[in-house]
Amino acid sequence: VAWDEAQKISGKDPDFLRRDLWEAIEAGDFPEFELGLQIVKEEDEFSFDFDLLDPTKMIPEELVPVQRVGKLTLNKNPDNFFAETEQVAFHPGHVVAGIDFSDDPLLQGRLFSYTDTQLIRLGGPNFHEIPINRSVAPIHNNQRDGHMRQMINPSQTSYQPNSLGGGCPFQAGANMGGFTSHMENLKGPKIRGRSRSFFDHFSQAKMFFDSQSDPEKEHLIQALRFELGKVKAKSVRERMTYMLAQVDKPLAERVADGLGLSVPASIDTPLNMSIPADANPKDFQPVRAKPPVAESAPLSMARSLIPGIKSRKVAVLVGDGFSEGEVDALKKSLQAGGAHAKIVAPHLGEVKGSNGKKVPVDFSLLTSSSVFFDAIFVPSGSKSIEALQQDPETMSFIKDAYRHCKTIGAVGEAVPLVRQACLDPGLNLKKKDLADEPGLIFSEKKLDGSVGKKFIQAMSLHRHWDREKKKL
Repeated sequence: VAWDEAQKISGKDPDFLRRDLWEAIEAGDFPEFELGLQIVKEEDEFSFDFDLLDPTKMIPEELVPVQRVGKLTLNKNPDNFFAETEQVAFHPGHVVAGIDFSDDPLLQGRLFSYTDTQLIRLGGPNFHEIPINRSVAPIHNNQRDGHMRQMINPSQTSYQPNSLGGGCPFQAGANMGGFTSHMENLKGPKIRGRSRSFFDHFSQAKMFFDSQSDPEKEHLIQALRFELGKVKAKSVRERMTYMLAQVDKPLAERVADGLGLSVPASIDTPLNMSIPADANPKDFQPVRAKPPVAESAPLSMARSLIPGIKSRKVAVLVGDGFSEGEVDALKKSLQAGGAHAKIVAPHLGEVKGSNGKKVPVDFSLLTSSSVFFDAIFVPSGSKSIEALQQDPETMSFIKDAYRHCKTIGAVGEAVPLVRQACLDPGLNLKKKDLADEPGLIFSEKKLDGSVGKKFIQAMSLHRHWDREKKKL
């Protein structure tokens, strides 16, 4: 979602993403997540200008391509949310044979802390025997007893080596599929410290910002103005704009304009404030490095589009007297592509079509917003349009969809309504300016096959960023 949408979603429905996931699974639009790996050979570990074990850094896909190796499909919702979700005990130490642990300090800490967390959170040492955490394959180990033990072990021994149990259970070796540690070659002294490259604070931030489209950069500027605008201490706001200037000078200047500041040429407070007493301060100065790559398209929402309409939701704005034929035709086209139409009206209950057919309402204008949908469509029908015009939420609904660069379709009497909502006084737009606007699909007469096809094609692009480029 776009930044402005995220703010409005949080106010209208804080559970939006969880609800969307649940509804998608229930509708059979099973969400899929691909597992991709970026493999770096051991001999190339130190060939980058940044530290691979620094969790604030990422490896650009242009340097190390992602190899897709698997797919996770969510095809069932929990039957009992507490038993199957709240009691899940994830742990980074649960790995299959062939995988071992890197020296990433965050990972190393969590290998201990996650066990400790589950012991306390789930009531004792046998949290792995709760049904949702129980392994599908049988497990044989030397764990015995403890609080809420579920497995009944008939053997006498819980230690190894032993003679009473014939040595069982004993640890499985590599030839039996057991876990074995990776034989890692280590060179030089192992110290508790940070590499010099860790102090490159800005190169990857610059890579991320430069990878965004112009509208996305504008969203980031607005978000930074919003967040820093809530900081009361002027000195902190100045320090932050100085840091942003190390990433991108125009970015810092735009943010500073919104805060009523000028970007300072220097700051008194060092960027690295936790310097050990026995250390050389020069070793803690920021490193000025070039970004790994100038731009990385996968970092941009606008530049990494996956076309299509499957699982997308369209808000159909109607009142009593709407054109049933247009709505039925649209629904048929959307269903063919795997998308869904939701009826949004001034009130809940039912709305009556122009032929007298009653249709259930999914959302009222008050309880919904265009931020929950991927596109909107307004069918013809003079009485329907009159009902929509009487509800003040209608214009906000359409205007937000326009501002967020979404596809909007309108037929017959609905066209003037949509035009009125989209015309931004601040841009001095006129009726003719919307004629070639991307993603606005208008038909003055009726919804025919070509108009419906254009609407579907426009929807498949998800957003039409050229609208924002006009403003910029």
